[in-house]
Amino acid sequence: MKQSDLLIFNSKGIYCPKAQIYIDPWRPVNKAIITHGHSDHARSGHKKYLTHHSNIPIIRHRLGDIHVQGISWNEPFQVNGVTFSLHPAGHIIGSSQVRVEYKGEVWVFTGDYKTEDDGVCTPYEPIKCNTLITECTFGLPAFKWKPQATVFEEINAWWRSNKEEGKTSVLFGYTLGKAQRILKHLDPSIGKIYTHGAVENMTEVLRPQLQMPETHLITKETEGKEIRGNMVVAPPSAHGSPWVRKMVPFETGTCSGWMAFRGARSRRATDKGFVLSDHCDWQGLLQSIKESGATRVICTHGYTDIFSKYLREIGYDASTENTDYEGEREEIPATEAIQSA
Repeated sequence: MKQSDLLIFNSKGIYCPKAQIYIDPWRPVNKAIITHGHSDHARSGHKKYLTHHSNIPIIRHRLGDIHVQGISWNEPFQVNGVTFSLHPAGHIIGSSQVRVEYKGEVWVFTGDYKTEDDGVCTPYEPIKCNTLITECTFGLPAFKWKPQATVFEEINAWWRSNKEEGKTSVLFGYTLGKAQRILKHLDPSIGKIYTHGAVENMTEVLRPQLQMPETHLITKETEGKEIRGNMVVAPPSAHGSPWVRKMVPFETGTCSGWMAFRGARSRRATDKGFVLSDHCDWQGLLQSIKESGATRVICTHGYTDIFSKYLREIGYDASTENTDYEGEREEIPATEAIQSA
């Protein structure tokens, strides 16, 4: 990167030297703009946080008593002559892209994002810029998502079939974002929806912002016969734990973009894999870059080398930068997934 760049990458994160402010830093700093509430982007220890209003309950729940200021969508604010604004990223509730402008030069950091409207978070909004910093978690042509409606038809059909066979359906999805997306689109006419404590706690934080079906927390007093035939939504960490044995007889399913890889489901040892990601697929990434009008693209977290090489082949000034962001690696490690492809 050039010393004169509007945003640079250093040991603490993505830094704007002119404004002396960081975006999603991975080490403690004085002032941080936070794109969303996932733990690889929203970390503890910063003196002051700026984020979208709808993300404040999430990061307070996760980080405790912090000094945080809320910003609205498309609301410009200036720091040392640099103009910043937040724009919907469509990743999870409260997820933002950060637009940075100085003397006519515009950069956009996407954070994590997806282009499909999931009916849960504010839909992604393309932003014009000169330089785009983009994730490429799923930056391979092999990743092509089905429409969300199709995936949830499959999930609800699976639940219905399991119920007819007297089995409980246990569906794994990341606690923040994926779990609420699942809950929003389950068909409650099939049966009751039960939740793991981690999912229930986060969902309760978000209920004031989002209409979701009734859920029932599983406690020590909850009996297996009460759950049978119904749906249980739990984090991936619950898989194989003593907690899940209460569900017998059951079938397990995992919702993740990594389910597009052959063998990824078996590595999680789940019965069913549903390809559902809160990130862009290959075409979504390419379309977003095209719509931004950017001529320079900086690729972070994901298949950075492959994706940036392709971008250079089609005429972009593309490069890569290392970050501490993880994408969906907490669900299925990318190294394992690609080995099983």
